[in-house]
Amino acid sequence: MSTGTLRIGTRASALALWQANWVKDELEKRYPGLEVTLTKIKTQGDKILDVPLAMVGGKGLFVKEIQEAMLRHEVDIAVHSMKDVPTFFPDGTGLRCITERADPRDIVVLREGCNSFADISRNGRIGTSSLRRKAQLLNLRPDLEMVDIRGNVQTRIGKLKEDDLDAVVLAAAGMHRLGFSAQIGEYLEPEICLPAIGQGALGLESRIDDDQTNQLIDFFNHLPTSYAVTAERAVLSTLEGGCQVPIAAFGTVTGDQLKLTGLVSDVLGRKMLKETMTCHVDEAFATGVALAKELLAQGAAEILNEVYGCETFNTDGD
Repeated sequence: MSTGTLRIGTRASALALWQANWVKDELEKRYPGLEVTLTKIKTQGDKILDVPLAMVGGKGLFVKEIQEAMLRHEVDIAVHSMKDVPTFFPDGTGLRCITERADPRDIVVLREGCNSFADISRNGRIGTSSLRRKAQLLNLRPDLEMVDIRGNVQTRIGKLKEDDLDAVVLAAAGMHRLGFSAQIGEYLEPEICLPAIGQGALGLESRIDDDQTNQLIDFFNHLPTSYAVTAERAVLSTLEGGCQVPIAAFGTVTGDQLKLTGLVSDVLGRKMLKETMTCHVDEAFATGVALAKELLAQGAAEILNEVYGCETFNTDGD
């Protein structure tokens, strides 16, 4: 099927379209006889913009409708930001490829006159919708005021002036992809703000039984990134509950060795656990599970139960 048509399902945001068009261009370069089209699909996460993500609840906020279109054979593949992809898939679809990771770090866009994160004055106002970012930055600077902001990258950058903020926190990869690199005030290294699981990588989802399409897209899979993200997602799947919580994990691969760091925190960054493990890349998933269980043994279950408002978290991670 190096000729014919292949249909990509994607969200309609500027960043999602950049990502889908990048996949489209790479496919058409590799298969000159193949026509690739984009189908824009509005997801639940795109429709709810006036409520913080942590309050929306549910899973797959940015992927479910695209998956449903794939199962109806309206699209052939989906292109997702990996950090939006749940650790489960509906029957019939699966994660086929993980692309080479772009810069995984978070960044801050700073108000005029502010040169670094350290320059932000006491009680400064920081815009972000991510509990993960809030918790880690409050752990570093408990004086900061966190302000919920939603919308696409450009909208959130605009909130800097509209909402009188000192900084907004965003992902480096999205800033670079959309041409906003010049507005980056500072990069937040993983030691300061551990990235979201899968941040910087793209995931290509397809129907499991669509052998022709799967063979076409297999070249996108980047093994070092796949090992790292597999380990990160194993941490998430072992710790995952019913709503968003401040959980982070970040893996790096050097040769055949994987270094994985995971984090669990309460929403205010007052109780924070962090653990690092290393392994052979072939043990990526098992090490992600083991790291999550170590966090649970150190007290992550108590932290997560407080966030969930319950006492039913499974400390075995099964």
